Amino acid sequence: MKQTVLTRYRVMAYITAVWLLVFTVAIVVKYGFDKGDTMVISQIHGVLFIIYVIFAFDLGSKAKWSFGKLLWVLAAGCIPVASFFVEPKISREVRSMITDSDPEPVQV
Repeated sequence: MKQTVLTRYRVMAYITAVWLLVFTVAIVVKYGFDKGDTMVISQIHGVLFIIYVIFAFDLGSKAKWSFGKLLWVLAAGCIPVASFFVEPKISREVRSMITDSDPEPVQV
């Protein structure tokens, strides 16, 4: 597995988590204070979540995760702030599987 697979997942995990928090605040403002609209924020989050799911599936297939673990990682993208706790754990676990295709240059 290459580093780029993990990097893509990590970036989308954080971006999706931030947009989920923004969406949550917008929903609270809309329904709690009867102000604002959530249409644009929800659409942006929806597109970002789809990309997150694709990258999580890609990472999971290359890391050979069980279906239950993949569901656990995907569920973290649906719960506000959960991705901030799950992503570092997944990153630590997957780093041991990374193989770089470019060998480091030997200094003489």
